Amino acid sequence: MTDTALSLRNVGKAFGQMQIIRGVNLDIKRGERHAIIGPNGAGKTTLFNLISGRFRLSSGEILLGGERIDGMPPHRINRMGLSRSFQITSIFQRMSVFENLRCALLWSMGYRYSFWTPLWRQRELNARTYELLDGLNLASRRDTPAGLLSYADQRALEIGMTIAGGASVILLDEPTAGMSNTETDNAVELIRRVSQGKTLVMVEHDMKVVFGLADIITVLVYGQVIASGPPEQVRANRAVQEAYLGSLAA
Repeated sequence: MTDTALSLRNVGKAFGQMQIIRGVNLDIKRGERHAIIGPNGAGKTTLFNLISGRFRLSSGEILLGGERIDGMPPHRINRMGLSRSFQITSIFQRMSVFENLRCALLWSMGYRYSFWTPLWRQRELNARTYELLDGLNLASRRDTPAGLLSYADQRALEIGMTIAGGASVILLDEPTAGMSNTETDNAVELIRRVSQGKTLVMVEHDMKVVFGLADIITVLVYGQVIASGPPEQVRANRAVQEAYLGSLAA
């Protein structure tokens, strides 16, 4: 078994004549917490869309656990062990918190398409859903329609849905965007807890979150990697200071 969870080899993406991702090479180890940072327009979300199968590559290849996944549809990549969240919260607004999490668990627990299986009778499925609720600190809101949750709780719910399927590689796209300082601190603790034993890749603009969570930081500028390494090494990199971190790195 390879020690590399996710590998990008000379990955490129163009939209017409516009080159967005330019020959990205990246190896992310199993169990690593890896942050991808860069200024707006650097191509970070495009890179996530390539990894998760929403966009097709223009060049290069992507491997998950040593197997090529570029060209596969998102649902197949998900079933191979990669799950992601989005910048814009993606939940079932009218369903309860409990129902959202239970839906996220169905496939991984062996439930397939069936109109004749009453889910309220499935003890193992429901027990696992309650476990997730407790781990997300959402047990008291289990019957609340997801659309009525606070923004921070909606993000926590989406993180829960992202990990519910048992994926070994988790992609989080700006998980703390729009949160207060207290909400951000709670979200960081949640992410740290739920990513134990998994490979975490996140796009994040809050440098406090990045330097507090990440084992490795990769800096993307104009679709190219200009630096990648441990936080202190990246913080001290002059090219990174000039391109992105500015006075924060001083």
